[in-house]
Amino acid sequence: MYRFTSMVALAIATAATPIAAQTAYDTPAPDIADIVTRAPSPQVSLSPDGKTMLLLEREALPPVSEIAKPMERLAGMRLDVTINDNHNPRNIVGLSIQDIATGEVRKVALPENADIADTGWSKDGDKFVFSNTLEDGMSMHVLDVASGRVTTLLKSGLNAIFAEPRFMADGRVLALTIPQSRGAMPVEPLSPKGPAIQDAAGGEEAQTRTYQDLLENAHDEALFEWLTTSQPVIIDPATGETTQFLEPRIYLGAAPSPDGKYIMATWVEKPFSYQVPYSRFPMTTAVYSMDGELVSILRQRPLIDNLPVQGVETGRRSLGWHPNEDALAIWAEALDGGDPRVETDTRDALYALAAPFDGEPRRIATLEDRYAGSIGLEDDDGMILMDYDRDTRELRQTLVDVTGSAEPRVLNIRNVQDAYNDPGSPLTKRNEAGYGVARVENGALLLSGQGASPEGNRPFLRRFDLATTETTELWRNSGENYESVVDVLDDDGGRFITYYESPSNPGNFRLYSGDEARFVTDFPDPHPELSGIERKLITYKRADGVDLTATLYLPPNYAEGEKLPVVVWAYPREFNNAATAGQTRDSNYRFTRVGSYSHLFFLMQGYAVMDRTAMPVIGDDPETVNDTFIEQIVSSAQAAVDETVRLGFGDGVRVGVGGHSYGAFMTAHLLAQSDIFRAGIARSGAYNRTLTPFGFQSERRIFWDAPETYYELSPFMAANKINEPMLLIHGEKDNNSGTFPQQSERMFAAIKGTGGTARLVMLPHESHGYTGRENVLHTLAEMMNWFDRYVKNAEVE
Repeated sequence: MYRFTSMVALAIATAATPIAAQTAYDTPAPDIADIVTRAPSPQVSLSPDGKTMLLLEREALPPVSEIAKPMERLAGMRLDVTINDNHNPRNIVGLSIQDIATGEVRKVALPENADIADTGWSKDGDKFVFSNTLEDGMSMHVLDVASGRVTTLLKSGLNAIFAEPRFMADGRVLALTIPQSRGAMPVEPLSPKGPAIQDAAGGEEAQTRTYQDLLENAHDEALFEWLTTSQPVIIDPATGETTQFLEPRIYLGAAPSPDGKYIMATWVEKPFSYQVPYSRFPMTTAVYSMDGELVSILRQRPLIDNLPVQGVETGRRSLGWHPNEDALAIWAEALDGGDPRVETDTRDALYALAAPFDGEPRRIATLEDRYAGSIGLEDDDGMILMDYDRDTRELRQTLVDVTGSAEPRVLNIRNVQDAYNDPGSPLTKRNEAGYGVARVENGALLLSGQGASPEGNRPFLRRFDLATTETTELWRNSGENYESVVDVLDDDGGRFITYYESPSNPGNFRLYSGDEARFVTDFPDPHPELSGIERKLITYKRADGVDLTATLYLPPNYAEGEKLPVVVWAYPREFNNAATAGQTRDSNYRFTRVGSYSHLFFLMQGYAVMDRTAMPVIGDDPETVNDTFIEQIVSSAQAAVDETVRLGFGDGVRVGVGGHSYGAFMTAHLLAQSDIFRAGIARSGAYNRTLTPFGFQSERRIFWDAPETYYELSPFMAANKINEPMLLIHGEKDNNSGTFPQQSERMFAAIKGTGGTARLVMLPHESHGYTGRENVLHTLAEMMNWFDRYVKNAEVE
């Protein structure tokens, strides 16, 4: 019976969706629309020498016409043929240089209608490289910080699809460009050469996620190759001298060795695939001398279309340079065949091979769990390696002597979900080769972290002694503000810059020097009309005793005891134990920033908002944790609503629930499996898990291993039980794996077909998140109207 039912559901899921009418854009209340369309504060980029801040000025949300520009959806990417770059709307429109010591701000003269991207500092912080989007291409420029003068390195022809321009240690710029010999763009034939054919070889598993924007035919292949093929060049900003380097290929990147004698280049090769994105296409990594001669091929990887769920490729992966050695290649290799299901005591190993790269690589570390990255130490050949156990969620940090014989030393092991015991992350600096390394002063690291605690986050700056593993706290956030370290300006941590915010300060940068602190920016409040919002962290318990948390927002001018309509907004997360699930990970003292299509705009309409409402799904066994997903989120939701009543601002009736992506999936389940809420808002969700058969979120089992779980975890299968109004919003061009637009279309059809109340809004030209001005405003209008109709004005008995 079950198998028959699931097949019927699949048939319904792929049935045609009713034709909808095209309507005009709507807008929310004028005061909300006014906030949404204001230009945000500048982004800030600190120079490596700590002397300069670059203010990257942004414009407000782009119009839909900007994101509607034609795009090619190829090999998991979205490309703009007109400019030969990734398809993105205009964002950074201006640059200003601010001297940190004096506060002096100088405006940088840029071309009219500037559209800045692909940015990067030189190692000394004296220059800044960036691209500018033209009508028909990409130009490249260098800003001299001292003079404020901009030099054009390329008038057009930059190809930054895969790699941004980067400064080399000697001050020259390495960039990828469009080959001069490239022919005309491939034209799609009116009559295809033949069908697109794919084969599956029997006996071999090939489990792939439901990737989107993949190649589909021979023309797609030709266009992908034409757009992504690049020519590496090295340009001297002082003289303009340009040197072509290596032959044109589909380069993913090229990195100079620290001694400047070699280049490590990685490129994509054929055959391409129609099943996986470019990152799984055949790939080669090789080392060349600076005169373009091949020195060694480090890796020749075949097509990867058969990885197990959460597996890694076999052979060499994560190749790169040791940042402090002249020319030492480092990489990881799986010892378990890349399959996390294999029981073993050692999963990965790290290897090193020095120039001239013709000997046997040396194993420098054997890891119990999966390699998760590394960082080099300042003026040292040691590295801190991370490996991660997906079952226990433990991350191990190990200090390894790369070129010597000292035994590896474990510095720290912790559950990555245990925020209270997070030791912090090393602060970095640029070495002489321009690579980022961890700061080391007298044998100690400088660590910064969020400082989570039951009372809320209190960010810190610490000194961690590598020899003794003792920790000394140098600074910790205190008072009714939230302040975190951005960068340290000297090795002993005496001078550092923080990002400071408070309920009344929208976020500004502050310089600490000894016992003195002063603001170096003065960005204004982006929406002073919301200054009366009350923000507080609340904790409460689920019926099974699990501690839960949420950030509660009350609207301006709220009078204690007043009963308000409530919005519960959430995103479920999986945990191994209740202790970490119940930890507090926010602060009472942050600025409440509201923008874009945020659900916090409900505060302006007289609602209370329970944000980041904890919906933990807890299970000792990660393989089966989702078996109780529904029971746990229903219990968590009930506890949240009960708490609104206990605290006095909610009536327990006028409550709506909402979420984005996995939060939309949660919303559909709560409406189907409970009667806690009067209505729901589900944005960009997935509702039929049989359409994501090779896993979703953290689910490890495939559909054929656990069909009952996939069925039960598909709210589509329970559409007939959704007896509260549900608003579905989705981008027409959603590219997120698993959340195909048809997920919302089919869910709407199912609710409508079984007599439920629903509304489907498909946003033109939008992806998983929404960026077009008209679409954002319309989304807010739909959300406000939906909850006003079904939540705010619901009858209270």
